[in-house]
Amino acid sequence: MTTTTFSHYDEMIDGQGQVRPAYAGYREWYDAQDPRWMMKQGKQAESFFRRTGITFNVYGEDAGQERLIPFDMIPRIVTADEWKKLSVGIEQRVRAINAFLHDLYHKREIVKAGKVPERVLKGNEAFLPQMVGFTPPGEVYTHIVGVDLVRTGPDEFMVLEDNARTPSGVSYMLENRETMMAMFPELFSKVQVQPVSDYPRALARSLAACAPPAANGHRPTVAVLTPGIYNSAYFEHAFLADQMGAELVEGGDLRVVDGRVCMRTTRGWTAIDVLYRRVDDNFLDPLTFNPSSVLGVPGIMDVYRAGGITIANAPGTGIADDKAIYSFMPEIVEFYTGEKPILKNVPTWRCAEADSLAYVLDHLPELVVKEVHGSGGYGMLIGPTSSKSEIAAFEKKLRARPENYIAQPTLSLSTVPIFTKAGLAPRHVDLRPFVLVSPNGINITPGGLTRVALKKGSLVVNSSQGGGTKDSWVLAE
Repeated sequence: MTTTTFSHYDEMIDGQGQVRPAYAGYREWYDAQDPRWMMKQGKQAESFFRRTGITFNVYGEDAGQERLIPFDMIPRIVTADEWKKLSVGIEQRVRAINAFLHDLYHKREIVKAGKVPERVLKGNEAFLPQMVGFTPPGEVYTHIVGVDLVRTGPDEFMVLEDNARTPSGVSYMLENRETMMAMFPELFSKVQVQPVSDYPRALARSLAACAPPAANGHRPTVAVLTPGIYNSAYFEHAFLADQMGAELVEGGDLRVVDGRVCMRTTRGWTAIDVLYRRVDDNFLDPLTFNPSSVLGVPGIMDVYRAGGITIANAPGTGIADDKAIYSFMPEIVEFYTGEKPILKNVPTWRCAEADSLAYVLDHLPELVVKEVHGSGGYGMLIGPTSSKSEIAAFEKKLRARPENYIAQPTLSLSTVPIFTKAGLAPRHVDLRPFVLVSPNGINITPGGLTRVALKKGSLVVNSSQGGGTKDSWVLAE
């Protein structure tokens, strides 16, 4: 694959070569530092991540080879005013997604109103018939949400995709900040940054607030369900359980006892009230879904529907991640909130529609084409950076299964600086803020995970595709 250069918005330097206000304090500090010392600090950061065990499993390479996610020590910075505007848009979108999921599994009023066609739901593997007619405790489907944003101008943030099933990456947000504070403690005295360290406590409080009727008012017992040490995000599962003071469990540690999901302890079987699951729907309950699964708990769905446990996120939320559903988000937001969307979608062609497919096939070299259920940067085509043979091969797949794809224009993603041997250099980024939802309200951590395409000109920021991460700063007011 080749790389190319697009006109883009530079978040640090304006058109006149001046440092933008968000970066003024940081750039003043940076210019006073010895480049050799900065280089040394960068190497120390890599050693810190390696000692801590912050790794990522790369599937398809050497049987799940582990590697470090590259960390860049130049922060991505937004102002307090910018964050306020973003937060209002994020909250509006997350409320709409939760309302959409409730409607989808109950009256389907949005389908009856003709705003979302039945065809995008019929046969959709992410839709779970087992959730029809059931309302999760507290009416919360999306307890933890990651909203992927891209910036294309001074006041132009767009939603690239929604992550309502099992959003990952929050551990890297927290460790990036801890690493920065350890390496540059004096910097945080000079530049006032809103903290992110409360996230695990906020997560614990939010999950506890969603306890099921069976909790009977006592302090809820919360556990994190992991597929195990070979999962790509196992570090995060263990990290969050530890930070929350929750138990980390695997399917083999759990069983249904007297109508409750219980975990094995030294004192016998103890009931769990809230299970933060990092296991996909299909593996959650072998009695309900995949009968060969050994990652889940036989009978957990029966307990769930009887009010004996809260599962976060609720089974069936993955349909909100579907990229065909994403294309209807403007209508979804307006239908459930009565307001125009504050955050825009990226323009999207639905390849299942004949006119859209014809346009996409005629313009493949200009577009980004994605699988509707795809993630991690896999199964997609970035037309402007692909060879003629790659485009031709992808065209065959698209013609064979057009309903499996959507297409979008190639965006001019904003850039922020990274540290290189030659000094600061711009690279493309996105941003994943993390949102917690409970009956008590919505909590948005100031900042989130910035993913950066480390290769010059590259637009692919996914860690699985060679991207890195950096600390995200929201300036204090």
